[in-house]
Amino acid sequence: MNNDSQKPYQRTCLKIVFSLLAIWFFVSFGCGILFRDWLDANAPPIGNAPAGFWMAQQGSIITFVCILVVYAALMNLLDAKHGYSEED
Repeated sequence: MNNDSQKPYQRTCLKIVFSLLAIWFFVSFGCGILFRDWLDANAPPIGNAPAGFWMAQQGSIITFVCILVVYAALMNLLDAKHGYSEED
């Protein structure tokens, strides 16, 4: 494959990566640090913990695992679309 046919694949791959990184940044840094006090005051508690504390401790980790699953699924679709699939 030449370089011109790889550009749409690379562009889409970068869009996926940067979009998922932006979501991860918002959840981990935004909800866990910047908006923690607001979440504690305005969101209902999750279990026995305030929502901001829960997002800082557990929510960001759960979101990261979900992002890994979404990344794998999106990249499998992209690979299949552009002929890089590992399946026979």
